[in-house]
Amino acid sequence: MGQMKTKCSSSATGLFFLLLMIVSFSSCTRTQKDIIPSAEYAPYVNAYTGGVISQNSTIRIELTHEQPMVDLNNELIKRAFTHSSYVNETKKGEDYERLEFLGDKVLDFLVSEYLYVNEHLHEGEMTKLRANYVCENALYEYSKELGLNNYLRLGKGEEASGGRDRKAVVADIFEAFLAATYLTYGLEKAKEIVYDVVIKAIENNENYFLHDYKSVLQEMLQADKQGAEYVVVNEEGPSHNKTFTTVVKIDGVILGEGTAGSKKESEQEAAKDALSKMAKVDKKEE
Repeated sequence: MGQMKTKCSSSATGLFFLLLMIVSFSSCTRTQKDIIPSAEYAPYVNAYTGGVISQNSTIRIELTHEQPMVDLNNELIKRAFTHSSYVNETKKGEDYERLEFLGDKVLDFLVSEYLYVNEHLHEGEMTKLRANYVCENALYEYSKELGLNNYLRLGKGEEASGGRDRKAVVADIFEAFLAATYLTYGLEKAKEIVYDVVIKAIENNENYFLHDYKSVLQEMLQADKQGAEYVVVNEEGPSHNKTFTTVVKIDGVILGEGTAGSKKESEQEAAKDALSKMAKVDKKEE
């Protein structure tokens, strides 16, 4: 199955050419003015020739990573980037959480289909490989690669506290955007996005973001026919910026604890803590 490329939105293309016209016009005038592009260009332009530009200067414009189709005139697409803090502040619309739920399932299906067709692995190996490439760390990287966090609609407080680069938020909107794309344009268009970033990462064996401590712990426990239970023991902070503390229990005994900005990540931290403690016990017994 070939990799399909996403297309730039027509609005992005229009904005780019408008910027080009402004810069070109400014280069022909004798009035010395710094060229400052509109904030609308932020998601599309990585660098440009700035400052005072003479008639003989070369004008260079460097675009960011090829942008996915983001039509903010579409209410469903817009919702995919709407954080709960924005809804709470403006009292308008719906946040992305329901879309995130659906996007999680769409992503699992598309990655599972790819692994089944292209990788000759056992069920357990496919499950582990898929988990590695759909974990929060991975989703954060995909979202940043596509520049999706540029489209986030945040409340003022969330924006000021760094919400636009918060891992849990940026990871969530990848799944929400995937769901909105699926509902608006169909499965094939959603597949294009997944192949552009997720499948590309799998095929290139990119693993710099992989820290699936839960799977490692589970494999160790399965050898002794044991299982791990993850329990959230504490939640702190406002709804749009919560911190979760999770413990991992083995045969009813707490072996690890972790705190993070999402339940998934706190579980990973708890598993990491448990593995660290188990390693220390093994060293003492040697």
